[in-house]
Amino acid sequence: QVQLAESGGDSVQAGGALRLSCAVSGVTYSQYCLAWFRQAPGKEREGVAGVNRDGYASYTDSVRGRFTISRDNARNILYLQMNSLKPDDTAMYYCASGRSCRYFQIPTYFTTWGQGTQVTVSS
Repeated sequence: QVQLAESGGDSVQAGGALRLSCAVSGVTYSQYCLAWFRQAPGKEREGVAGVNRDGYASYTDSVRGRFTISRDNARNILYLQMNSLKPDDTAMYYCASGRSCRYFQIPTYFTTWGQGTQVTVSS
């Protein structure tokens, strides 16, 4: 059974940085893609970034160049390095696992989710 547990969320000022971590257990080969999503109050959950087992990463336009997703398959940890944070990045951040990163921005393609970690960016 796949289990995901996020950590690293915090409150920071605009321009600051955070690194989120997601401890992954029980991932099988079929759970090829690991991704980060976020959801702000009153908004839909959106895909932020996805990475496949080979390390190939994809990003949504609003974070490209500021965020970096990576995975340590030996330690079973997924990371999201977030730099140059903006107030619009404020949200609950979730890690998720699924079969393919082709549709990393679509929540319904992911079968397992963590509980989330809160990121708050103040101006």
